Amino acid sequence: MERGKMAEMESLETAAEHERILREIESTDTACIGPTLRSVYDGEEHGRFMEKLEARIRNHDREIEKMCNFHYQGFVDSITELLKVRGEAQKLKNQVTDTNRKLQNEGKELIVAMEELKQCRLQQRNISATVDKLTLCLPVLEMYSKLREQMKSKRHYPALKTLEHLEHTYLPQVSHYRFCKIMVDNIPKLREEIKEVSMSDLKDFLESIRKHSDKIGETAMKQAQQQRNLDNIVSQHPRISGGKKSKKEACASSELEVKNTSPMSEQDSGILDVEDEDEDEEVPGAQDLVDFSPVYRCLHIYSVLGARETFENYYRKQRRKQARLVLQPPSNMHETLDGYRKYFNQIVGFFVVEDHILHTTQGLVNRAYIDELWEMALSKTIAALRTHSSYCSDPSLVLDLKNLIVLFADTLQGYGFPVNQLFDMLLEIQDQYSETLLKKWSGVFRNILDSDNYSPIPVTNEEVYKKIVGQFPFQDAELEKQPFPKKFPFSEFVPKVYNQIKEFIYACLKFSEDLHLSSTEVDDMIRKSTNLLLTRTLSNCLQNVIKRKNVGLTELVQIIINTTHLEKSCKFLEEFITNITNVLPETVHTTKLYGTTTFKDARHAAEEEIYTNLNQKIDQFLQLADYDWMAMEPGSKASDYLVDLIGFLRSTFAVFTHLPGKVAQTACMSACKHLSTSLMQLLLEAEVRQLTLGALQQFNLDVEECEQFARSGPVPGFQGDTLQLAFIDLRQESRGGSVQPCRPRKVRPCCVCWSWDGHRASISGEEANVV
Repeated sequence: MERGKMAEMESLETAAEHERILREIESTDTACIGPTLRSVYDGEEHGRFMEKLEARIRNHDREIEKMCNFHYQGFVDSITELLKVRGEAQKLKNQVTDTNRKLQNEGKELIVAMEELKQCRLQQRNISATVDKLTLCLPVLEMYSKLREQMKSKRHYPALKTLEHLEHTYLPQVSHYRFCKIMVDNIPKLREEIKEVSMSDLKDFLESIRKHSDKIGETAMKQAQQQRNLDNIVSQHPRISGGKKSKKEACASSELEVKNTSPMSEQDSGILDVEDEDEDEEVPGAQDLVDFSPVYRCLHIYSVLGARETFENYYRKQRRKQARLVLQPPSNMHETLDGYRKYFNQIVGFFVVEDHILHTTQGLVNRAYIDELWEMALSKTIAALRTHSSYCSDPSLVLDLKNLIVLFADTLQGYGFPVNQLFDMLLEIQDQYSETLLKKWSGVFRNILDSDNYSPIPVTNEEVYKKIVGQFPFQDAELEKQPFPKKFPFSEFVPKVYNQIKEFIYACLKFSEDLHLSSTEVDDMIRKSTNLLLTRTLSNCLQNVIKRKNVGLTELVQIIINTTHLEKSCKFLEEFITNITNVLPETVHTTKLYGTTTFKDARHAAEEEIYTNLNQKIDQFLQLADYDWMAMEPGSKASDYLVDLIGFLRSTFAVFTHLPGKVAQTACMSACKHLSTSLMQLLLEAEVRQLTLGALQQFNLDVEECEQFARSGPVPGFQGDTLQLAFIDLRQESRGGSVQPCRPRKVRPCCVCWSWDGHRASISGEEANVV
């Protein structure tokens, strides 16, 4: 019984679950029904669920059938009424068609009569309108005919006015006619024709200006040069009157040149002939040589036609193109001054024309446009000058170029163009000029030094003496008192080098002219360039001479003497620069000359070379040394090679009498020390395995010869035995004193004792074996 109750409860729960699932199926979206159906199959009573589902379907089918049965009778009634309406509509259509056919048949005659009346009325109206319009059209046709005649006869100003009157007065009255449309269509063509004719004149003008820009610029630069000369004359003679007449005379040559080259036709070239200028009038400026009427005509025509802006843009565009052509320098411009001159003439001519256009037209060009062109021209010109001037190796050409640039700048400055950048660029070219001068003077100095005989200058009479003293600032009371013939202590290259330095200073001064520099700036520029000449160019030339392989001691001694006198002359060069620049050396920031350092360095190099050459000569003599270390008896005198060496040293130091005392003493001491050291090395050579007492005695004779040379005082100035101390170590070695050999030695015992590096050694008989 309990089982029955449990089965009944499970059946009720299953039925409730199936009912819930059915409700979810009825109310849930089809896309989400999957989980619901899955719950059916998860249970074990899906068969009973299918029975409930079919029962529920049958219930819904019965409800649908009841609803259709309820509305079916109304649907049938509606169909019946529609069928009746269709029949009545067909009857109405037949009646309307029949009525229309009858109306068409009865109105045909009336339509024909009305059409005839309409045609008659139309003809009458057309005739009347034609008469009225012909009355309006005849003046238009006559005006158009007049326009064509004016165009044919090239009377463009009247044609332009007739065209304007025709367009604004007559054509608007007959604008709807076809012939009027043709005329309207032709009006732009006529305007274009007038524009083209005037533009053709403008193009001829521009082409002529491009060809003659160099002539215009040449005239302007000549006039600027003449004006500058006149200003200089006036500044030198301010009370001279008649300046206008002087300017007229100064410009006569340039005017004559322009006359000879000016074309005869202003229409063809735009360049006026100035042959008939009144003598009392001012010489025409460069811009007065140009006929600007084509520009004015074209500007007026384009302004009347409302295309002034187009004309302005075209003119400016074409002139910009011409400016770029003018500013393009030829590739070989740097070869000759004429290349630069022609380049500058074209630029000046271009801007003279533009300046005149600026002041004689209203707005064709403006100041901003001119400034823009000038900025472009300035940058391109400076770039071209920097490039081409760098190729110039001739200082004369660089100087001429500088003068030409100054004239170019002054000419354009007279027309109101800023030229400060050109003068700044000239300071850069000054560096280039200085480099070319240094290269030139390097060759000059080399020739002077190579051709010098490095011997004191002999003087045979008073005239020659005064000539040399006039070339080089030298004063020596003792030399003046000496009778002729006599000699200057220095050789010929001293006055030559001194005068060439002055010539270099003059060359630097030439470049600074007309650069609007202050005296201080000129002085600073000259001093800096002169310092480069001394510290680099002259110093290198002196060093090359000193370092040459074939230079002898006599030449080196003379170089030391020469540089000593040149060093003393530096103060006179300072005074020379002060006199030509009027800037005192005490002025703040004044650059000092570094010649003293240059000549000291050259002298020191020569001194070192003397020391080196002396040592080399000593080494050459020592190579002749041929000691017999096994000799039984010494010779009766010093070795021949050493006697020759001492003789060479005596003659050499005799030449050193004109050298500064310390130089001669240092050279002598250096030579003695080198000789002592070299002799010591001969004695201590590793190849000397054995030596006899006789060999040592011969070596002692050579040492005594060296000491005798030191005692003889070959160079004055040594105190006491200072020079002999150079041979003290060698003397100890030759007498058997204590020395420091370069290797351990063992001496065989014998009856005579020697002290050698702290060892006791005996020499038996006449020889000792040293291992």
